[in-house]
Amino acid sequence: MKKPVLTVVKVGGAVLEKEDSRKELLQKFAALYGPKVLVHGGGREASRLSEELGHPAQLIEGRRITDDFQLKVAVMVYAGAVNKQVVAELQSLKCQAIGLSGADGNLIQAVKRPVGDIDYGWVGDIIGVNATLLQVLLQGGYSPVLCALTHNGEGNLLNTNADTIASEVAGSLQKHFSVRLLYCFEHAGVLAKLSEPDSLFPELWEAELDQLLQQKIVHAGMKPKLYTGFKACQQGVEEVWIGNQQMLQNGPIKGTRLRTKSIPE
Repeated sequence: MKKPVLTVVKVGGAVLEKEDSRKELLQKFAALYGPKVLVHGGGREASRLSEELGHPAQLIEGRRITDDFQLKVAVMVYAGAVNKQVVAELQSLKCQAIGLSGADGNLIQAVKRPVGDIDYGWVGDIIGVNATLLQVLLQGGYSPVLCALTHNGEGNLLNTNADTIASEVAGSLQKHFSVRLLYCFEHAGVLAKLSEPDSLFPELWEAELDQLLQQKIVHAGMKPKLYTGFKACQQGVEEVWIGNQQMLQNGPIKGTRLRTKSIPE
């Protein structure tokens, strides 16, 4: 029996913070056929609020250091302002959205990242996704909207990279659905040069990644997308793409497709 197609969309804060791009993305998301999940960040808005409150955020290679104060900001922004705005706008588009953090329904459990060379603070590494709950919601016609917060089962919320959440959620559902994972941000895909839209990589093979990192073509916030995207491929997710909101359509997708097999000769 053929599995239904599920679309998991991860959208970055740069797209959500601008009203015109947010509305375009949510209209496209609502129009997608079949079951769908939206995973969102909100890091830019959290950084801006932290700055206004006199406690600037600290990021290392695109990863946020989350002390007690930054965790409170993350909860306010991710689970509050951003999540509920997205859910409300999707409801206006007749998309039955339901906003969730990883703590709701024990959806995503994580462990606090051990202190190594860097102390990331209240940052969580995922150990389990409640795929059964997601499956029930999806079969009931709901579209889960997940923010970048998990929990450790001991009463603590944890800040978790939204790219990682999208990858783990997609991977957990591939047994029940034919999953495509779309990382949506402000660029058309992975570009050799950000200033040149025509330098798009239509495909990117995992074997090419080390070379791109050495050449500094890939850096900062792109790294988590690629690392987690390739992991999703390895977990059986059928399609993984990186691009802008133009990917969100029911026909052929244009962006950068990630592949894990050997580079074809």
